[in-house]
Amino acid sequence: MSNQGKSVAKASAEHVYDSGLAVIPTDAIKDPGLEPHRVRMTDKSEKHEKAAVRQVAALFILSFLGSAFSIYAYYAFPIVEDLGSVRNNTLFLGLGITLGLMGIGIGAVHWAKTLMPDAEVAEERHQARSSEEARAAAIEIIKIADQESGFSRRKLIRRTLYTALAAFPIPAIFFFADLGKDQTDNLRHTMWKKGTKLVKDPTGVPIKASDVTIGSVFHVIPEGLNEADHKLEEKAKAAVLLVRLDPADLKEDPARAGWSYDGIVAYSKICTHVGCPVALYEQHTHHLLCPCHQSTFDVTEHCKVVFGPASRPLPQLPIAVDADGYLVAQSDFTEPVGPSFWERNN
Repeated sequence: MSNQGKSVAKASAEHVYDSGLAVIPTDAIKDPGLEPHRVRMTDKSEKHEKAAVRQVAALFILSFLGSAFSIYAYYAFPIVEDLGSVRNNTLFLGLGITLGLMGIGIGAVHWAKTLMPDAEVAEERHQARSSEEARAAAIEIIKIADQESGFSRRKLIRRTLYTALAAFPIPAIFFFADLGKDQTDNLRHTMWKKGTKLVKDPTGVPIKASDVTIGSVFHVIPEGLNEADHKLEEKAKAAVLLVRLDPADLKEDPARAGWSYDGIVAYSKICTHVGCPVALYEQHTHHLLCPCHQSTFDVTEHCKVVFGPASRPLPQLPIAVDADGYLVAQSDFTEPVGPSFWERNN
């Protein structure tokens, strides 16, 4: 390096630049450390410790009672045709399950806050896999934690916890067992049959073809549904949406050419994704929209799926007109309505 270059480098090294408006700290940020440890009442008093043990055990017992009550509520408040029974079943069954889960959760938190060691610990981060010495130390820590928490020593807490955990899933056994025998035949068939009139939901008034104008939409149920023994179950399968389009807009499959009447088509109202009611009709695009997950069906092409998670078109109900001009079904749906199920073949 030349003498001139050495002079420039030396001048640059010796020059002190002005910091301007920047704030330059004179010392690094210090670690504030941990706050002073506060001793709990359960650490100072054996009386408070025993009281905390009883409180934790009481919460676990409450969980057990909640699980037992949910089983009782499932049979004491059955769901029948009355909508009030649905409310009562949901209310008391949910209350029992809530108590069952809440008792375990609050009991575990109260146990940790009052009886388990609460000393703060800060550890440096390390590699994902620890050394064999660290793994052995971790096992030792677990043993020490067991000793300090008193899990093995406090039999009342341990036994009530086991009881609550064992009782909590038991209601599910009763709920699933009550599903009964194979219901696939019920899923394949609805109340619709040859000659059944299409009536308005919920009034039950029959619909004449002359009353359905282009662009109009009717929510439809089969005649006699309101007097059925299992109205809610039957409606969940048989609900239909009736739409009238310009016959020139229909792109019908030749095999289904006789399933509509003068542009009037009827499709299942039950979405083939998860069973939500498809009730939103866009007149300009002739699309049906499911409000739950935005599956979209094209009415002009047998309600094929054009958007969304649904994997199958909406089943079409073959319709005709009787001698009095009323819309009637030609038959039941030719395929199961609603979401797919394991035994479904088509």
